[in-house]
Amino acid sequence: MLALRQHNVWPVRFHTRSGILTIARDQDSFEMDFPARPPQPCETPVGLLAALGLKAAPVMKLRDYLVVVERAVQVRTLAPDIAALAKLDIGTAGAIVTAPGEGEVDYVCRFFAPSIGIDEDPATGSIHCTLAPYWAGRLGKNTFRAQQLSARGGCMRCTIAGDRVKIAGRARLYVQGTLEI
Repeated sequence: MLALRQHNVWPVRFHTRSGILTIARDQDSFEMDFPARPPQPCETPVGLLAALGLKAAPVMKLRDYLVVVERAVQVRTLAPDIAALAKLDIGTAGAIVTAPGEGEVDYVCRFFAPSIGIDEDPATGSIHCTLAPYWAGRLGKNTFRAQQLSARGGCMRCTIAGDRVKIAGRARLYVQGTLEI
């Protein structure tokens, strides 16, 4: 992407397992276009809520488990047992915990996937493919301000566009390199 950025070529399109991923630049933020993954009802995996430090909460799933709590403070102060989460029989799925936001934020979230080596992801774009459709159904709107409440945190704007979710946020260069094909 570095060479593309130097030549100011936007949007950028990548072919992935999920289809074409488009990244567009909008002033100081980047917008990614992903397929929506609305969550479906499921049985709660044994030990999931306890490992998250919760007694009861609705749980849904598509790729990852979505756990919905009542208040943002519950998400902010969550202290999961990462070792217990890693031992759960949930395959490569992670656990998203979400609640209604406060102020100008529509919803908050955190994401844990220790079974694949991610104790807590600080700012996870792909989980909004599940979160945005969930909150669209609950709040009756298509554009959201979302905040990930990890220690580093992240703020995103998510928009439902048909069967896609556009996820926009600020980004920092993490790694650069050259691919030869």
